[in-house]
Amino acid sequence: MRQTISSILPAHLRYLLLVYLLGLAAFTLPRLVLLVQHLDKVTDLPLTISLTALWMGFRFDTVISGYFLAIPFLLLTGLAVLPRAPRRGYLTTGVLLNLLYIVGFFAAWADVPYFNYFNSRLTVAALQWTDTPGFMAKMIFQDYHYYPYLLAFIFTAIIFSLVHWRIYRKYLSALPALTPPGGWKIWARFISVSLLAAALLFLGIRGRVAVKSPIRWGTAFFSPYPFPNQLGLNPVYTFFQSWLESRKPEQQRLHLMDDRQALALVQEYLQISPDSAFSSPLARLEIPPQATRRANLVLVLMENMAAAKMGLFGNPEQRTPHLDSLATHHSLFFRNFYSAGIHTYNGIYSTLFGLPALLNKHPMKSTESMQPFAGLISALKAHHYQTIFFATHDEQFDNMGGFLSFNGVDRVVSQKDYPAGEVRSTLGVPDHVMFREALPYLNKLGQSGQPFLAILLTASDHGPYVIPEDIPFHPRPGDIRRQIVEYADWALGYFMEMARRQPWYENTVFVFAADHGTNINPVYDLPLSYHHIPFIIHSPALIPENREFDKLGGQIDVYPTLMGFLGLPFVNTTLGMDLLHRKRSKIFFSADNKLGVLDEEFFYIWRRNGRESLYRYRDRDLTDYRDRFPERTEELRRYGLSMLQTAQVVIEKKWVAPQPLP
Repeated sequence: MRQTISSILPAHLRYLLLVYLLGLAAFTLPRLVLLVQHLDKVTDLPLTISLTALWMGFRFDTVISGYFLAIPFLLLTGLAVLPRAPRRGYLTTGVLLNLLYIVGFFAAWADVPYFNYFNSRLTVAALQWTDTPGFMAKMIFQDYHYYPYLLAFIFTAIIFSLVHWRIYRKYLSALPALTPPGGWKIWARFISVSLLAAALLFLGIRGRVAVKSPIRWGTAFFSPYPFPNQLGLNPVYTFFQSWLESRKPEQQRLHLMDDRQALALVQEYLQISPDSAFSSPLARLEIPPQATRRANLVLVLMENMAAAKMGLFGNPEQRTPHLDSLATHHSLFFRNFYSAGIHTYNGIYSTLFGLPALLNKHPMKSTESMQPFAGLISALKAHHYQTIFFATHDEQFDNMGGFLSFNGVDRVVSQKDYPAGEVRSTLGVPDHVMFREALPYLNKLGQSGQPFLAILLTASDHGPYVIPEDIPFHPRPGDIRRQIVEYADWALGYFMEMARRQPWYENTVFVFAADHGTNINPVYDLPLSYHHIPFIIHSPALIPENREFDKLGGQIDVYPTLMGFLGLPFVNTTLGMDLLHRKRSKIFFSADNKLGVLDEEFFYIWRRNGRESLYRYRDRDLTDYRDRFPERTEELRRYGLSMLQTAQVVIEKKWVAPQPLP
């Protein structure tokens, strides 16, 4: 640097420029891989859409590179003016820069399978399982689908490091220890070039020249096409932006609208008349019009069972014959039913306790969750039901064991209770083993003379995928992700076949739902396939004729609907309703930082860090009708935001506790 101070570009700036270009190339590679994996989403679009998405990627990659280069720029510029700069200063700067980029490349490659699974770029939601690192590591490393991305990251890190240190040796390591004397013109040029470089670096970090706002997530939404919009985002950017948002005091609590306004709107939407007999402003006594049925209740929450996987919803592969058959024989079958969120903990929480997923919040691990919640468990226990919960894996994952025990589950059966030799992966035992091992527990409960509630959470349809070979099941040829759907369905049929032989079967209502759906051919950046799930109430003894419902519903409605079917009075303190006796005008759900609201015609999407949209979802229409129907947009927005804000309020005020029957 000191021999070239009179040149146009000092050596340390040439070094940083070349590292920046090298980093851009490395960040572009996983983006191109993602583009190739989703070519079907852009092949029918104008080429300019894909090119604009890549240009947007360049802009967001530049933002992250600017942050990486900022401290090295300051350090190297400071070293450049010292008469005797320690060489360890240059070396430390080089090591720091190398490490920053390697961390960035890890996020970029990890984002590819993350996007394929969640249809969302990497966010702070990925850290929700870091309190169980062993479990999370096993889940990743036992699924071979992640290996190509891990190898790609290692290859990128090695090549980048080799080239980076070659650039370093050329421009920094051979500099003399002393700055040669120079005139004022030389120093003026050096200072001018350094200030210009600082201005360009600041502009790169800001991402935009507009004064009003720097680059934001919403900047990437340049088209009506969800995939190209997200392709331009850099996962390091989305991760740290979401992390910074989560650290803000106002993000610790939802601030979507005024609390009182939200509560008043929800009372109006749900037709709730405040009752001074109850502490909660949502509490209402519900007495079902039909006779009481003191039947056992077996609720099966199926991992990843999107409606789109079922033949009844048009899947041509016919991989769910048992579930399809259950839905069409002695069942109440709900076609337009939606999960509250996209994580298993959302499914457990909303199904059992009738409250929605509050965007990024983990409902069973936060400090707010350390209170009793009214729901299906407490309501049935008030009617002298026994309760038991089954999981295939460690019950401490997602704090599900502790949360459910605190809220009235008498017994939690998990990996520790099954034969050690049957544990096949970090997700514990395969589904059919859990079903088989559950039978002795259910038989014992059935002999007690009291009805029981049993909740069984499957897990096989989640990576790492394991199909047992020592069972009378042989999947058809194909990808393991399709084969595992067949196995999960077979395991369900295996359980029902065994249950039919038990004495408690005739007096039992079986309920089948999913914890959430999965990402299948998404049309919108909030994929409906991730939320559209089956909901089936099956009982040959109590449902002589099959009935199908087209009305909207969601997991928050499971609790009041089942209480209505059983004819058991209860105090409803939730946002759910009995779908057998009432009709929803809208249903809402969320996916970390996005909220979706559906009515019979429109699908409204609210994005925490981007624009809102309105689509005609039944036609899979990509036209955004937000500006064409502003009143409808506002109606759906108010509905969804008021529901989430009210849920925040009742949890915060501890108005979610079980209420005794008057």
